Amino acid sequence: MNLIYAAFAFLLALILALVGVTRVGAWLIERRNPPIGEFADINGARIHYLHVSASANADLPPIVFIHGASANLKDQMLPLRPLLEGRAEMLFLDRPGFGWSQRGPGNNENPSAQANTIAALMDRLGIRKAIIVGHSFGGVVTAAFGREHADKTMGLVFLSPATHPWPGGATSWYYDLTTIPVIGRLFSETLTYPAGTLQMADATTCVFSPNKVPDNYLAAASIPLVLRPSAFRANATDVAGLYDYALSAAPHYKEITAPTVVISGDRDKVVYARIHSVGLVRDIPGAELVWVHNLGHKPDWIAPDLVVGAIEKVVGKDVDLEAMARTVEARISGDVYGAGKCADIKEPQTELAPT
Repeated sequence: MNLIYAAFAFLLALILALVGVTRVGAWLIERRNPPIGEFADINGARIHYLHVSASANADLPPIVFIHGASANLKDQMLPLRPLLEGRAEMLFLDRPGFGWSQRGPGNNENPSAQANTIAALMDRLGIRKAIIVGHSFGGVVTAAFGREHADKTMGLVFLSPATHPWPGGATSWYYDLTTIPVIGRLFSETLTYPAGTLQMADATTCVFSPNKVPDNYLAAASIPLVLRPSAFRANATDVAGLYDYALSAAPHYKEITAPTVVISGDRDKVVYARIHSVGLVRDIPGAELVWVHNLGHKPDWIAPDLVVGAIEKVVGKDVDLEAMARTVEARISGDVYGAGKCADIKEPQTELAPT
């Protein structure tokens, strides 16, 4: 019996120690990555955003950027703002539950709700219509916005999006575990910070692979913010719920009428490009697919010039995106970062791949 008590006491002490490590780690992360924008209360959720004004001679309409999983507003702001500064009014925001944005009182649990929050923030800031640019999980929010807020949508640009159901619907085990009541909360409060800290560099390599992770990317883009327990739970809820949401939402993408461009790479190791990107172009009338060889999951960082070209294209400018894509391909043709460490995902339905 004494052995049982001793084992229980050791387990309890270990849990408390991990909770303490996580609390201190989260505090340090926040100290190193303070908010850089402003806050607005949107339906009970405190949303962090950065609103960039346009110059007097701006040649583009307002642009709203929606980041993907595990990220925050800096992930798109850092590579794209310098190329668009002065040309357009820009809105970068932390999706609800990410960065410095709160999740809210029971809302913002699916892409449609998050699209509603973004639309309300646009109203608050006086942005009547905008081009919506979404990366990865931000793609499914972008699709929801384009379908449910057509009156606010001038055009859509999808970057390596996750938008459609995929065979089996599987996600990483730690996302599913985190969504389990009690167990998931205990997991996020004890193990996600130390384990995530150890794995983050390698995971990021595979997000960018075969392309190079930009120097100081993790620190500059404040990616460790996702390791805080509340942010990790929000991230897990989003990713674990994507399949069921996409099952019901994807059949309605044909209702989207805004001009649309989808940029995707054939070496994406995060999402099934041949399901999501090709599926969007199949489903959205008139959508254009820009397929880039040897590009991974991060066109916003690796091909920001192509992203700007896509933004210009959806507002009617004469832009040859295929020629721009070939220029990007020449630039990254020799990239082999992550080789031997990051396996290519096996994509079903390869007959959908463009040639």
